[in-house]
Amino acid sequence: MKILITGSSGFIGSFLCEKALALGHEVWAGVRTHSSRRYLQLPGLRFLTIDLTDPIALQSTLSSVTFDVVIHAGGATKCPEREDFFRNNYDCTKHLVDALIATTPALKQFIYVSSLSVIGPSIYGASKMKSEEYLRSLHDFPYVIFRPTGVYGPRERDYLVMVKSIAHHIDYALSQDQKLTFVYVADLVDAIFAAIDKAVTRRLYNVADGQVYSPRAFSDLVQKELGIRFVLHIKSPLWFVKTVCYISDQWSRRITHRPSTLNRDKYLIMAQHDWTCDITPLREELGFTPQWDLSRGVKQTIRWYKENGWV
Repeated sequence: MKILITGSSGFIGSFLCEKALALGHEVWAGVRTHSSRRYLQLPGLRFLTIDLTDPIALQSTLSSVTFDVVIHAGGATKCPEREDFFRNNYDCTKHLVDALIATTPALKQFIYVSSLSVIGPSIYGASKMKSEEYLRSLHDFPYVIFRPTGVYGPRERDYLVMVKSIAHHIDYALSQDQKLTFVYVADLVDAIFAAIDKAVTRRLYNVADGQVYSPRAFSDLVQKELGIRFVLHIKSPLWFVKTVCYISDQWSRRITHRPSTLNRDKYLIMAQHDWTCDITPLREELGFTPQWDLSRGVKQTIRWYKENGWV
């Protein structure tokens, strides 16, 4: 099949491109003019320069080539302002969908990579939820929505902040009890291609590895794989984490003018108590079984970080 993958230069998108090519599809990486192609040096990969902020230009671009499946993995997880989240995650999604409706009436599937954060109070989650609501409002549009929990793996940079801290013998964690879930990037990608193989439409799936973890589980595995004997585990009260996120947010807005990993919206996500989710539909409808539990996934992730000089 002919597949377009937006956000292809990003963490998840680059793995989607690799998997699609390995399965023998004709794969087009949707990129912006200045997108990095560091992880897109793949034999057979084609490129389509698209501007999701310009609906007129986007429709013109998509009228030149027809796709069977579009995987929309583009978007923003960190933004300085509320409106930036909705512009990047909702407006761009709507522009893409509207252009496809106008140019590709025979589209078989539109796969939207959303987030489990839609269940919480974050602005990021709200912008993803608004996109989901728009998709579900369209009559007969062949959407499939995936809501992954925390996605980690090689090339991912947010969890890298924790890894680097542990590499310096310090682990910061919230003082509250939490039920956490994770999904290794390869499992998320496999789930998406299981949906393509089954040709499902107008469905929504939560994605995790099927297990629930304690707040220390991830950091303890990182410590083990780094081979570090002693780590100072600091439990921070919510008010302190909120303050740090606020200061970091203000610094990025006023000084660096670039989104910070720790920000006020990220705090709203971090402060949630329960991230458990039901992946039964994945198992029963798609025949999908997660292959990467946290132990195996962290081992591979740390190995990649080391080999590439990230830690």
